[in-house]
Amino acid sequence: MASWLTATLARRLFLLIWGALVLSHLLAWGAVQLVYFSAAPGPALRGGPLPTFPSLPPTPGLDAPRLPPPPPHALPKDGPQQPPLLRRPGGLPFDILLLDYGVRLLVIALAAWYGSRWLARPMRRLVDASQSLGMALNQDLSPPELDEAQGTREVRETAKVFNAMARQLRQQFRARSLMVAAISHDLRTPLTRLRMRLELMDSEPDAREGRELRARSVADVREMNALIDNVLEVFRGDAHAEPAQKTDIGALLQSLADDLVEQGQPVVFEAPGAAAVTLARPDALRRVLGNLLANALRYGGSADIAIAQSDAEIRITIDDTGPGIPAAQLDEVFEPFFRLEASRSQHTGGTGLGLFIARDLTQRQGGRLSLSNRPEGGLRAELVLPRR
Repeated sequence: MASWLTATLARRLFLLIWGALVLSHLLAWGAVQLVYFSAAPGPALRGGPLPTFPSLPPTPGLDAPRLPPPPPHALPKDGPQQPPLLRRPGGLPFDILLLDYGVRLLVIALAAWYGSRWLARPMRRLVDASQSLGMALNQDLSPPELDEAQGTREVRETAKVFNAMARQLRQQFRARSLMVAAISHDLRTPLTRLRMRLELMDSEPDAREGRELRARSVADVREMNALIDNVLEVFRGDAHAEPAQKTDIGALLQSLADDLVEQGQPVVFEAPGAAAVTLARPDALRRVLGNLLANALRYGGSADIAIAQSDAEIRITIDDTGPGIPAAQLDEVFEPFFRLEASRSQHTGGTGLGLFIARDLTQRQGGRLSLSNRPEGGLRAELVLPRR
C-alpha cells in the first residue's frame, strides 16, 4: 500500500498538498474551538452542541452561538461592564480570525519546507554522484552507484539510467586507455623493423636483397596504416556514421558469400524464405559481417551462414568447425587489442580491434553480437538486429 501511494512523483505531490491542506484545516478548527468557544461565558454555550465544521478556507462564516438576551432587570444600571468583542459582521472576532489564519499558514509552511527537502533529496544524491563520477573515471575507480530500489518511479528510473551511463563511461575510458597503451606498443614494433631494414639497405650490395627489404618495409608501413585506420574508426564514434536505410540482410549476406566462394573459400549460405529487411547502416553492417566471416575462415576453416527472423528481430548465425574459444575468454575477445594468438603478428592475429569494432558498430545500430562454443564443436557468432 505504501509503495502504491508513493509510486510516482505526481502522486506523492498530490498526497503531500492534500494532506497539508486537510491537516491545516483540522488544526485551525480545533484551535478556534479551544480558544474561542471554551472561553466564551455562559453555561448554555459550554454545554451546547459544537458548531458546524467550518468551510474551507478558512472559517470566517463560523458564527458564535446566539444566547437569549438577558432580562431588563438583570442588566446593570450603568450598562455592560465589559467591552464587546471585536467581531466581523456575521463572522469570527478579529483576533480569533488571526489565530485561524496563523495556524493554517504555519502548517502549510511546515509541510512545504518538509516536502521540498523530501522531494529534493533524490536530486541531491544525483548531483553528488555526478560530481564524483568525473573523479572516479580520471582515477580509474569504480563509478558511484545510485540505489535503484528507493524512491518514486521516476527516481528509480533515473538511478538505473545513471548507473548504466556510469558503467558505459567507465568501459569507454578503460578502452581508450588500453588503446593508447596498445598503440604505442604495436607501432613501436613495425617502426623498429623498418629502421633496421633501412639501415641494412645502405649496406646491402645485392639488388635482389634490397628489393626484398623495401617490400618488407612497405608491408610494415601498411600494417601501421591499418592499425591507425582501425583506431580512428573507434574514436570517430557516430560523428561520421552513414545514415540508416532499408537494407535487405539476405541480399547483403549473399553478396559477401558469393565473393568468398569465387575466391575458393568454403562458405555456405542458407538464404531465408522471406526477405529479411530492416533499417540499418549497410556499410557498417557489411564491415561487421565481413569481420565475422574472416575470423570464421581464418580460425575455423569454414563458414556456415544462416538467417532466422521474427516480427521483432533478425538473427544471423555464422558457424565454423574450428577449435572454438575457451569459455572464460568469450567476452575478453571483444576487448580492444586482445588476441588469442600471442605472437602479436598481424598475419596470424590481426590488430586485435576487429571484434571490438564489430560489436561497437552493432550496438550503434541497436543490435547485439555474441560468441558461443557449439556443442558439436566450433564457434558460433550470433548477430541480432531489431526489425524496424
